[in-house]
Amino acid sequence: MFLAVITALAVVITFVVVGLVVVAAAFSGGRRQSDRPSGPTRGNRRFIAVLVTVVVLLLGVLVPALVIASAKDAGEAPGGVELTAADEHGREVFAQRCATCHTLVAANAVGKVGPNLDQLRPPKALVLDAVQKGRARGQGQMPAGLVDGEDAQDVATFVADVAGH
Repeated sequence: MFLAVITALAVVITFVVVGLVVVAAAFSGGRRQSDRPSGPTRGNRRFIAVLVTVVVLLLGVLVPALVIASAKDAGEAPGGVELTAADEHGREVFAQRCATCHTLVAANAVGKVGPNLDQLRPPKALVLDAVQKGRARGQGQMPAGLVDGEDAQDVATFVADVAGH
């Protein structure tokens, strides 16, 4: 995450500097007609070509490479929680069956009907109970048996491991 912040900051600073140079050049007024040389020299043209090439390489190759290198590992949830294969499967099932109602950052779920699991931070036993029996206490309804068997175990483990991180 630290590398991503530095990369973003480097891009912003680069564009700010380029913008300030353009503004400074625009306000400089340029030279008078009598002071102008006949045209750029061969050395100046080469220097500008090299400078443009370096800037394009930095912005077009290096910055995206740093962003890609700093991207999260697919097996990692928010907060640096390492996910097992069962957790990965639980995340997929949660996204298919539960994300429309519940909020859980680790699954990119922003449902508003059910409780926010990041705030609730339920233990595995409570998640399993809710999945198996459902919930209906006058404030909404969660049908029983949305997920069963090993899928229910994986979802419960995933939610218990990542909720609130």
